[in-house]
Amino acid sequence: MPSDDLSGGADCVLFDLDGTLADTAPDLVDALNAVLIAAGRPTVTLEHGRWWVAGGSVRLIQKGFNLSLEQASISPLRQQLLDYYEEHLCEKTQLFLGIDKVLNELDRQMMPWGVVTNKPARFTKPLVKALGLHDRAISVVSGDTVSRSKPDPLPLLHACDESGVAANRTIYVGDDLRDILAGKASGMATAAVTWGYGDPSQIPNWEADWVICQPWDMLEKLRLNQGAPNN
Repeated sequence: MPSDDLSGGADCVLFDLDGTLADTAPDLVDALNAVLIAAGRPTVTLEHGRWWVAGGSVRLIQKGFNLSLEQASISPLRQQLLDYYEEHLCEKTQLFLGIDKVLNELDRQMMPWGVVTNKPARFTKPLVKALGLHDRAISVVSGDTVSRSKPDPLPLLHACDESGVAANRTIYVGDDLRDILAGKASGMATAAVTWGYGDPSQIPNWEADWVICQPWDMLEKLRLNQGAPNN
């Protein structure tokens, strides 16, 4: 169980970005398809490609071109994908249904919240701005903000420094095993969401403090709201 069991509720919430706050898969799969088309390869469907998004550009290229992870990581195809993605960063991306209600309630109750992602700052900063979150988040930590990325706890602890809230009074919410590992290593309570890009069958094995199936369920865990929104 989380430190102190958070029996009085948390004092800060930190979120992963891709697959937790925002559904970025449509734009990332479009970027992969653009590279596939340029290479004369068949495209992939969103339903198929969205499960590769958790692994970032390397996994997308690996799966799309049937390469090893090592080959994909050094392939010029990866840079082509990133360049295309940067130019089409937020054409189809949007917050998951219900996330806006959660963030609005956090703001209304003056509960600080932030974003900690492995996404590089060149993508994170414009995306967070395009989603209208940049002036609201108390901290936005990208994959290259500090020297190590998740599952290392350093990015989460950096966000705690910026928020002024101790790790043991903070919840980290994510859709990937790395999120839960980083949260536990930092001393935070952890919540794994089921609507993202993690394999649903594996989520129970992550041993997060909570598994969240609907965004508004987070409000109950934070003891801010005991029910789902009206609409």
